[in-house]
Amino acid sequence: MNRFLYCGVMRAKAPQKGLSFFNSFNLSRSVHSIPFATVDVEEISGSQPAEVHNLVQGKWKTSSNWNTLLDPLNGEPFIKVAEVDEAGIQPFVESLSKCPKHGLHNPFKAPERYLLFGDISGKAAHMLSIPKVSDFFTRLIQRVAPKSYKQALGEVYVTQKFFENFSGDQVRFLARSFAVPGDHLGQQSHGFRWPYGPVAIITPFNFPLEIPVLQLMGALYMGNKPILKVDSKVSIVMEQMMRLLHYCGLPAEDVDFINSDGKTMNKILLEGNPRMTLFTGSSRVADKLAVDLKGRIKLEDAGFDWKVLGPDVQEEDYVAWVCDQDAYACSGQKCSAQSILFMHENWSRTSLLSKIKNLAERRKLEDLTIGPVLTFTTEAMLEHLNKLLQIPGSKLLFGGEPLKNHSIPSIYGAIKPTAVYVPLEEIMKENTYELVTREIFGPFQIITDYKKEQLPMVLDALERMHAHLTAAVVSNDPLFLQEVIGKTVNGTTYAGLRARTTGAPQNHWFGPAGDPRGAGIGTPEAIKLVWSCHREIIYDIGPVPKKWEIPPST
Repeated sequence: MNRFLYCGVMRAKAPQKGLSFFNSFNLSRSVHSIPFATVDVEEISGSQPAEVHNLVQGKWKTSSNWNTLLDPLNGEPFIKVAEVDEAGIQPFVESLSKCPKHGLHNPFKAPERYLLFGDISGKAAHMLSIPKVSDFFTRLIQRVAPKSYKQALGEVYVTQKFFENFSGDQVRFLARSFAVPGDHLGQQSHGFRWPYGPVAIITPFNFPLEIPVLQLMGALYMGNKPILKVDSKVSIVMEQMMRLLHYCGLPAEDVDFINSDGKTMNKILLEGNPRMTLFTGSSRVADKLAVDLKGRIKLEDAGFDWKVLGPDVQEEDYVAWVCDQDAYACSGQKCSAQSILFMHENWSRTSLLSKIKNLAERRKLEDLTIGPVLTFTTEAMLEHLNKLLQIPGSKLLFGGEPLKNHSIPSIYGAIKPTAVYVPLEEIMKENTYELVTREIFGPFQIITDYKKEQLPMVLDALERMHAHLTAAVVSNDPLFLQEVIGKTVNGTTYAGLRARTTGAPQNHWFGPAGDPRGAGIGTPEAIKLVWSCHREIIYDIGPVPKKWEIPPST
């Protein structure tokens, strides 16, 4: 009885802080009045730089080592990040070591915390539905990872819907167990979802809010204690979200938040020994971590994502628009961006390519529908272009030039949306395949075409790719869909006339396939796969049969 009373107290306590906030939050007040915010998005500048702090063992802390970030649009030093170096990792290592392997909660320990996180999620969803708060995060995303307002707002929207999805009782439903009758009276086997305990989350720059929030909350829902590292270029977004979550009732000690370089984080992982690490980022780093961490890792790594246009030509304007969005929204800096387009010969006879070109040329820096590339320089992208143009039969379809009249610093890239045609036969050659399928994390795609009898060659090209994240099969021909889907593996594959490679919402699985290390995000299945393991408990309470005797040795 006391357990249920305690649970009720927990549910009463958690909302109290949030309710007082909701009652006092005056939407007509300035952005300074957002209670959790420590920055004013519009005032961040060289003269008023923002600061990003670390959170460890429930306390926000600075560092003696400040990393100054340049504004990706004008080169002005505008954010100072307190980065932890190797000498300062001990508090983070200690914090991880304090969490037991059985986690902060599980079905047999502190079950009221499942309800607490349902309440936190409900309040966070409400917060993000408030226009002033939604705009705050949208603009903050734009400041550090420049993309159009609509693209940045979409990230906030998906995050808000995710919180809605896991409010109320939905968190405890993630821990649903099952039972199977045993061999005799008193015996039953029960399967439970069990946390790992101390875990780590490492996320990239391109989705500063959506990816870290969805993975962080999944880890917390299942009872783990995470240390979270977001790419320092954009970590201010998640730092502010952490403050929002604290305001909504998240215990400050439940998550550690660190800014550091990769070498320092690697040392924390080796010394802190988290039981599971989620890494979203490059394949090169992913493979290194898989070895360093002895396989205790889940990955959503790079994707050279493909789209195949089938034989049935229809809705040309719509297909062209989706191709433009998939390749060039967020300046191509999505792990799901369309990297290569295979056009059936029927599409080659249409005006599809000219329509994609016209749509790409609408994009402009002024509204951030094209913008800085944060991981490739202009020179590196143009060098790759020149190598491709040396392939026999290849040609530049459009783009291939630096952006003009801008102040983007030279450490970043700035090119027009670019497409290069390479003949399919040339792509398949041993000495060109690796070059053509190199992922350029920017507004850059390969386009080729194929004849009906060359579909097996296309499927062979897809089979040879090493990363299998998203894909699109654009056709309403059921036999064509069956052929392509049945002989490919990408974990998130869109099929049909409206198929796309990007824009995954919160209501379906997003993640790679074909790799036992593959992680998902956003759905109950993804959360359970990534952030919990199976534990079987077999009850065998008797009674022992009457007149039982010790049997012969076996």
